[in-house]
Amino acid sequence: MSEDTIRLVTLGRILRRRRRLLAVLVVVGGLVGYGASLLFPPRYTATASVLLPGQWEERELLTQAEIATSSTVVDRAAAALRRPDVGRTELRDDVRAKATDGNIIKISGTADTPARAQRLSDQVARQFVAFAGRIAGDTGDTGATDTDAAAGPEALRQQVTKTNRRITDLADAADPGQTVESVQARTELEQLRTALQEAMKKLDEADPATNKAGMVVMGPAPRPTGEAPPTRLQLVVGGAVSFLLLAVVGHLVAARSNRRPHGEAEIAAALGSTPLGTVDVPTGRRGPKRRGVRARLRRLLGTDTRWDVPVPRASGDEAGRRLRHRRVCARLRERLPAPRRLLVVVPEGDETARRAAGELVAEAGGDPLLRVVEVPVSRPIVPDRDTESGALVVAGAGEWTAEELAGLAEACADGGHEVVGVVVAGPVRVRRARPTGRRERAAADGAVPDDAAAPALAGRGRTTGGAL
Repeated sequence: MSEDTIRLVTLGRILRRRRRLLAVLVVVGGLVGYGASLLFPPRYTATASVLLPGQWEERELLTQAEIATSSTVVDRAAAALRRPDVGRTELRDDVRAKATDGNIIKISGTADTPARAQRLSDQVARQFVAFAGRIAGDTGDTGATDTDAAAGPEALRQQVTKTNRRITDLADAADPGQTVESVQARTELEQLRTALQEAMKKLDEADPATNKAGMVVMGPAPRPTGEAPPTRLQLVVGGAVSFLLLAVVGHLVAARSNRRPHGEAEIAAALGSTPLGTVDVPTGRRGPKRRGVRARLRRLLGTDTRWDVPVPRASGDEAGRRLRHRRVCARLRERLPAPRRLLVVVPEGDETARRAAGELVAEAGGDPLLRVVEVPVSRPIVPDRDTESGALVVAGAGEWTAEELAGLAEACADGGHEVVGVVVAGPVRVRRARPTGRRERAAADGAVPDDAAAPALAGRGRTTGGAL
């Protein structure tokens, strides 16, 4: 899993095998979002529009939007609203301005009630229009009246008109002949007239009194009918989705960092021994259930089984499974000298390996003589060597890390046992055949216990140190 690309089948496996845990986390995330909505009161946003007549460039509109949220405009709005409970710095955070198409500045105000949001946006819009008018020279902050402000450009236009008439008189008084001097004089006069007309045109375009004056507030801001985001519903949904995504990402990260070998060669390499084969263990029967509050909680949430292991493949018949066990026993006889005695080491808590070891003991029939011991992986201790010719390690596929398997090999070496081989136990699914006889029907009805039909998983010979 750590070397594979994350695929949709992996996500489906997480959702299917951890559905209880994910459902609980989604509920917890929703409750966290609901709690956050109680801590933050609802907010409402109203928007007022201001029209800027004339021709404006994009950068000029952006400048006007910045002016609308400047400290001067907001401070004047705060003074006009007379709200002592709200500071001016806090009020600036509640005001937004944005330039849109059509030379319109949209000013948005956010407050804890719809009425306050409406008053805030309207007041900021009015203060913005007044302040922008003063900047453009529409009001008399400098002491001059509107007539005096317009007298300068109007006098200049009258002077240009008189100059044009004088140019016409000079052109008529020039020598009407076709001499070079007369033609040159009339040409220069026409060029002067053209230059004056272009200058007046540019003056009219640049005059804020005729082009960019008269900003208009396009009516009062409509009173908001809904909360501003994030709403309570959005917080609840966001908390649920966030917890779900965090859980899925956590599972993927844990799977990517998983260092448990699954293959037969990888497990044998971690133990420093030779692989002897893989045996199949039916997954129909389970070991005794663990007790305790934590164990019950794990079973309730579905975390008592691993999700990152592949689905057990379908097994063949009982004869095929027994054939695998006989082949492993035959390889052991070839590798062991007489008398053939062997210590079978099983990691503690590995139910699949424990059942596989019991099947090997039953199939060996005393040749070789196998003694099964369960060894804790956290602190592995293997009994000292007595009459055994070595140790056989039986481990489940993908159950233990390489470091844990290496610890088992070191424990075997400390006890004087040489690891002669490794057997990998893989879970398989068994298809139950339809009962036909009386005994089969009784077993299906529960009258005959399963132990009467299956061989007991008991080791032969002496068993010490947690033997089966």
